[in-house]
Amino acid sequence: MAVVQARQPATGPIGTVRGTATCVLLCVVTLGIYSAVWYYQAHEEMKRHTGEGLGGGIALVLALFAGFVMPFLSSSEVGAMYARRGQTPPVSGATGLWYLPGILLLGVGPLVWFVKTNNALNEYWASLGVTR
Repeated sequence: MAVVQARQPATGPIGTVRGTATCVLLCVVTLGIYSAVWYYQAHEEMKRHTGEGLGGGIALVLALFAGFVMPFLSSSEVGAMYARRGQTPPVSGATGLWYLPGILLLGVGPLVWFVKTNNALNEYWASLGVTR
């Protein structure tokens, strides 16, 4: 007989709310370098908060060498934090489809993916009391 273990809500440190427009602007100004910073920071905060997930270092390595998987993993981890609290996740691994193959939609797909994922992450942190 299999034992099902319930996942407990996260109790670690709360992450930072990052303005979506500011992140997009930083990504444009730095010619995409800020996206690696965002992956590192977001995944490190999620790992510290939940005790699960990639963590910043692995996220950064994957972003640099296999970047096409990061939209799927990032949205999946954000969604998992909502699910852990018993809420309906606003994003999931499937949200990464906005990035790939969404990039074929005149390049707008990655922007849609980032807005959805970053807003969901910001709303999660805000629900725990973080303010800008």
